[in-house]
Amino acid sequence: MAPPPSISTSERALQLALALAALGTLLVLVNLFGLGGRLAGVAAMIAGTVLAAPFSERGGALERWWNLLAAGTLMALAGVVIGLAVESLGGLVLVVGGVLAAAAVALSFPAP
Repeated sequence: MAPPPSISTSERALQLALALAALGTLLVLVNLFGLGGRLAGVAAMIAGTVLAAPFSERGGALERWWNLLAAGTLMALAGVVIGLAVESLGGLVLVVGGVLAAAAVALSFPAP
């Protein structure tokens, strides 16, 4: 039986950054923990987006996946802020941003 293919350090770093962004997206979209959970989710999305930035030139199923991830993260952040004043509009912006970020993570995740 052949040994499993090794994963480079840069691929592992990208996988971890995208996993962090995906976890944040999950926290934002599920909203089990109220405002604190949304804030923690947006913070994880921001951290994942920043950590994935050096790999933005790497191809994936979508060529500009990082731009989509950054746009979704910014929309989720804006949704939390807007939600403090107008909850329904903020929630809508938050969900759209979360869906964009989830799509970006799904389309960019490197194959093992």
